[in-house]
Amino acid sequence: MLRALVLLLLFTAAACSGSGDSGGANALPAGQEVLAKAAEAMKSVQTVGFTIATEGKPPVTVRSADGDLTREGDAQGKIQIEVLGALQELEFVLVGDTVHFKGPTGGFQKMTREQLRQVYDPSAILDPEKGVANLLSTASNPKTEAEEKIGSADAYRVALSLPQEALAPLVPGIQQGSDGQVWIDKASNRLLKASLPLGQGDASGTVVVTFADYDAPVTIKPPAG
Repeated sequence: MLRALVLLLLFTAAACSGSGDSGGANALPAGQEVLAKAAEAMKSVQTVGFTIATEGKPPVTVRSADGDLTREGDAQGKIQIEVLGALQELEFVLVGDTVHFKGPTGGFQKMTREQLRQVYDPSAILDPEKGVANLLSTASNPKTEAEEKIGSADAYRVALSLPQEALAPLVPGIQQGSDGQVWIDKASNRLLKASLPLGQGDASGTVVVTFADYDAPVTIKPPAG
């Protein structure tokens, strides 16, 4: 009887040990592996649709943005920025070195790309040297937490630490790094979403960046007139 009990305990222990094997079918890939594949996949993106939204009061000047952009750096969309405590919404079309923009009233005006960079340059997103690919490459402490759905896509959710230097080209006005989360498409290895907590106390919140319509046909032309 005692021998049978010992054998049963040994069998149970072996079974429990086997179910926790990191090589099992349901095991999550290492965070560093997920990010490395994502950084490489983002380098070849030709076009993408993007949105930036804020929750709470994160210490950034851009409150929201959405639009389309191309690998060449052309972009179009809308941006909402905070100026002296008031929100200003601008429509923009960026073609070559010229930015066409207008507020809620009136027609389009012009500025240079260099002037736009003082507020926000969306073309940085697809730049391999300072955009999303660089951001994912410079992240630290990545840990794959779960598999989740983002829209209809299956994604890995990865917790990570992102440095301020890599975030600044993507989130203007940011003065700190962020311990956030990213969601990486399992099929394409591309970034679908990033959640970036920022600030402290009353001046804190989250910046949420989402991407969609990768490599969809996009034609960006200067506005008429």
